[in-house]
Amino acid sequence: MWPNGSAAGPCFRPSNLTAEERRLIASPWFAASFCLAGLASNLLALGVLAGARQGGSHARSSFLTLLCGLVLTDFMGLLVTGAIVVAQHAALLDWRAADPGCRLCQFMGVVMVFFGLCPLLLGAAMASERHLGITRPFSRPAASSRRRAWATVALVWAAALALGLLPLLGVGRYTVQYPGSWCFLTLGAQPGDVAFGLLFTLLGSLSVGLSFLLNTISVATLCHVYHGQEAAQQRPRDCEVEMMAQLTGIMVVASICWMPLLVFIAQTVLRSPPAMSPTGQLSRATEQQLLIYLRVATWNQILDPWVYILFRRAVIRRLHPRLSARPRSLSLQPQLTQRRPVA
Repeated sequence: MWPNGSAAGPCFRPSNLTAEERRLIASPWFAASFCLAGLASNLLALGVLAGARQGGSHARSSFLTLLCGLVLTDFMGLLVTGAIVVAQHAALLDWRAADPGCRLCQFMGVVMVFFGLCPLLLGAAMASERHLGITRPFSRPAASSRRRAWATVALVWAAALALGLLPLLGVGRYTVQYPGSWCFLTLGAQPGDVAFGLLFTLLGSLSVGLSFLLNTISVATLCHVYHGQEAAQQRPRDCEVEMMAQLTGIMVVASICWMPLLVFIAQTVLRSPPAMSPTGQLSRATEQQLLIYLRVATWNQILDPWVYILFRRAVIRRLHPRLSARPRSLSLQPQLTQRRPVA
C-alpha cells in the first residue's frame, strides 16, 4: 500500500490526471487499430510459416519452429494486452472502477513482462541455434531438432513467466501507468522495485547482446565459407543465407524497439534523487516518456512477422530475378569425397 494512498488497492499511485483529461485522452479506436494491424500481421506470418514448414531440412525445420514460437508469442501478446488496453480506454481510463482489487493490474503486469521478454529471449535462442548449425553442423542429432526447438520455446516461456511472477512474490510491484490504460513494473526507489527493474533490464539487454554476438560470428562464418578456398564444394545453401538474413532483421528490430525502454528503466530506477516520490508519484514528463518508449517496444510485435514475410527467398527473387538464375548452391556441411587411386 502506498503511503497516504487510497484503500482501493496497492496498484494505484497518486495521479494528477483529471477526469476531463481522461475523457479527452480516452480513445479506443487508436489502440484497437494498432492491435488489429499487429494481429493481422502475425496471422499472415503464421499462415506463411505453416506452408514453409512442410518438408525441408532438419536445420530449417528447427529454425522455423523457433520462429513459429516467436510469431505465436507476439500474436498472443497483442491479443491479451490489446484487449485490456482497449477495454480501459472504453471505460474512460477509470481503472479504479473496473479493478478496485488490482487483480487485473497484477495479471497485466505479469503479461507485459512475459510477452516483453519472450521475443528477446527467443531471438537469443534462435541466434544460438543458427550459430551451432553453422559452426558445428554435426554437434546435434538431426532427428530431434523440431522436438528440441519446441522444448527451447517452452523453456523460454517458463523463464519469462518466472520473472513476471516475482512481484506477486514480493520482489517489485505492478502499478497502473499513465494515462491509466496499462500496468507495468514500478519505477520506484524501493529495493524491490530497483532489483526487479534492473533484473528485467539486464535479462533483456543480455539477450540482445548475445544475439548480436552470435549473429555476427555466424555471418562472418558464412562469408568465410562462401569466399574460402573450398567455396565450390562447401557453398552455403540459399536457405542458410535466408535464415541468417531473417534472424539479423529480427535482431535489428528488437534492438531498435526495446533498447530505449530498457535503458530508460535502468536510468530511472537508479536516478538520484529518485524519480518517484515517497508517495509514488512520477513527473508528467517521466510518465509520458515511459509511455512513448513502451509504444516503440510494442512495434517489435508488429514488425517481427514482416521481417520473415519480406526476407523470404520467393520475395527476394521477385525483386532480383538474377538470383533465381544462378547455379544451385551446396550445403554448408562438409562434403565427404573419395580420393582417386594413384595409378
